[in-house]
Amino acid sequence: MLAGKKFQVPLFSSSAKIKGWPYVIAWCHRISGLLLVAFVLFHIYAIQSLGFPDRYNADMKLYDFFILRILEWALSIPVIFHALNGGRLILYESFGVRDDRSMIEWLFGLAILYVAILGILMLMGTQSVSPFFFWLLVMAGGLSLASGALSKVWDRRHSLPWRLQRLTAAFLLVMLPAHMLFMHLNPSMAKDAEAVVVRLQSGFMKFVDLLLLLALVFHGGYGLVSIAKDYLSSRALTVGLAVLIALTMLVAAWAGIRITLTV
Repeated sequence: MLAGKKFQVPLFSSSAKIKGWPYVIAWCHRISGLLLVAFVLFHIYAIQSLGFPDRYNADMKLYDFFILRILEWALSIPVIFHALNGGRLILYESFGVRDDRSMIEWLFGLAILYVAILGILMLMGTQSVSPFFFWLLVMAGGLSLASGALSKVWDRRHSLPWRLQRLTAAFLLVMLPAHMLFMHLNPSMAKDAEAVVVRLQSGFMKFVDLLLLLALVFHGGYGLVSIAKDYLSSRALTVGLAVLIALTMLVAAWAGIRITLTV
């Protein structure tokens, strides 16, 4: 597999010519995965201030600055790329879709479309949708996709964590882009402490957020451990890093669960 080769940091264009776009995309997937883990940890840290509404609102006011709005929008690029490319890998691994060229074209096309739509919504900033109906439809799509992946991977001769990684990938393919979209369909739902608390007081929304949190924490942690296994030659160092990653993700999960259940 390409993922098992040593990384030499070539220019993407040169790598694409020499080793093909799948090689470049494989590394983009890992890099975007690292950024996604950092985003999740930062997001969990940020929502801890919900217990102090004035502080939370003051922190969110920073995003009124143009440069931070641009950075917030730019963050959607690695997030949507990682989610869509995860879908491509599921189609390749579990459903036997081998037309890499076509799938890569769809990957870039859908990613560009999503990022453009998100940018337009961020510029408008006045729209709103019903959280319940939005997430009811999204959850139905995410769970349906996960159940489809389940039928393909559950009887594979792989470890339980490997299979759960594929299931969470299918689930997050729908849920993660929807989460970012929802935050900009309903701007106050992300940047006003009172609105966030009201949303989280719904039992259904607590369930949605907890399921999303657990899927993200497991998926991100397993991905980091996989990278460590591929590129660290020392078994002791690999095990030590895996334990550190697991502990970090458990702390993050606990923090996210605590704030979700107590607000």
